[in-house]
Amino acid sequence: MGAMNGHDAPVQTIGLFGVGTGERQGAAVRIRHRRGRVRRLAEMVRIANRFDIIHGLTPVTMRRLFEALGPTFVKVGQILSMRSEILPEAFCRELSKLRADADPIPYSVVTSTLAAEYGRPLDQIFSSIDPVPLGSASLAQVHRARLVSGEDVAVKVQRPGIQETMAQDIDILRSMVKWASRFVRSTQVIDIRGVVEELWETFQSEVDFQQEAANLAEFKDFCNSYAYIDCPKPYPELCTRHVVVMEYIDGISLSRPAQLVAQGYDLKEIGTKLVDNYATQIMDRGFFHADPHPGNIIIRDGCIVLIDLGMVGRLDKVTKSALKDMIFAVGREDSPALAQGLLRFAGTGEARAEDYPYLLADLDAVVQRFGKLDLADLDIAEYVNAVMKLAARHGIKVPGSVTMVARCLVTLEGLLDEFLPEANIVQIITDHVAYSQGTGSILKEETRKLGVQGDLALHGLLGALAESRTATKMLTRGQLRANVQLVGSEEPLQQLSDMVNRLTMALIVVGLYVGSSIVYFARIKPVVFGIPVVSMLGYVVAFILSVWIVLDILIKHRALKRRRRNGEA
Repeated sequence: MGAMNGHDAPVQTIGLFGVGTGERQGAAVRIRHRRGRVRRLAEMVRIANRFDIIHGLTPVTMRRLFEALGPTFVKVGQILSMRSEILPEAFCRELSKLRADADPIPYSVVTSTLAAEYGRPLDQIFSSIDPVPLGSASLAQVHRARLVSGEDVAVKVQRPGIQETMAQDIDILRSMVKWASRFVRSTQVIDIRGVVEELWETFQSEVDFQQEAANLAEFKDFCNSYAYIDCPKPYPELCTRHVVVMEYIDGISLSRPAQLVAQGYDLKEIGTKLVDNYATQIMDRGFFHADPHPGNIIIRDGCIVLIDLGMVGRLDKVTKSALKDMIFAVGREDSPALAQGLLRFAGTGEARAEDYPYLLADLDAVVQRFGKLDLADLDIAEYVNAVMKLAARHGIKVPGSVTMVARCLVTLEGLLDEFLPEANIVQIITDHVAYSQGTGSILKEETRKLGVQGDLALHGLLGALAESRTATKMLTRGQLRANVQLVGSEEPLQQLSDMVNRLTMALIVVGLYVGSSIVYFARIKPVVFGIPVVSMLGYVVAFILSVWIVLDILIKHRALKRRRRNGEA
């Protein structure tokens, strides 16, 4: 073997003297990883004990607990705030207040991180960097700076080590959910597993700042078609996996409505344009800014500027079409159309035959509850939560993109309620869907639907003809049988069957008593203790059957009451 020069990487070797350098390093990394998990888990336990979670959690305590546990759990809380099928409404409302604010990173750490990312002196890129951050979140910190070319920019720097910390937390959460699923066989464990997986997908998209730079470029292209909406221009040549450099936006945050009014802005006009553009992003483009809280919306020179595109949503054509259909279905109080839209969300065209009537019945209740309301009175958060609960109850797995739309709309509604109360989100979206399509677009969409339905009908007809040929052959041979199922009538039929069985047994008991009495008075031999043996056997069998009938009635009556009580609970 040749000598290893100074530029060679360590080579794994296994020989007489044991394991080589590479494997020792790998083992050391695994040991450090394991120790890190143990330390983090111990830290989680200490924080949980501080909040005394063993004796129960209030909504406020849960929010404070998630904040104390760090950025990963802040994200978990934000996701759970839209999962009312897992948590009660009071908890969801409180968790929706979670914000990822954090203590600022020291300026020296910011500059050293930037220098490490660029691999050259910072004065070759920036003429100045403001040491006071514009904002400090759990994932990153933003500073105002000026490029050597003279442009004002905002520099977003990822916190050192945050990727490793969040990845470790998610790994621990996965292990905890997997362990819990061994002992708790419930749909809630499955749902929480879905929350963890959604957290992992969100984490992967948010920690890659090059993806955020690409989102900014794509959204900037979308904004070029509108005079009243904009986003910061990215500087791709200065963006890395841990740094985003974008245009600095100087304006008034939407969280300061009084200042906007003082500057002569019409809040209702801002709200209407904002929501209408969001309807375009979601319904038409299928690419939308997914975190519209007030701090991410700035008004500059009469233009609405959306910043921070670390979290975006994407919808395919099927999902966009289903969303539109569901909006109109509620207004028309059309439960079957609402059901089909919901099932299209789940990626399937139809429900199981035995479940579909129950799905329609539940959707009827949703339609009756929300369809008769004026749009101004419709609580979109409550409506979305009702549909999500219904989907979970019927085993319909709603994709993460739809959940993101729901969170986005609920956030928008809360924003309008707090800062722009004169604008109504549902009315604006409905008007957009109703009037944004021209006659040509409507005809094109209807032609497409007609083509799809015609194709399905044709194949269905051909299939029916093939089945009818088989059925005709079976009929002529006397082999045709009909299997009829009355959906939803299992319990009444079972009760009827029990009644018939009991009546039959009662008739047998009466016959035994009457027959035994006739034998008794006829004194048919053999006789024991003055009673004919046949008569005695008849009386005994009749008595046993009588006791069995009474016990069966009592047991099944109690079971029915227990089922009804559990159903009400």
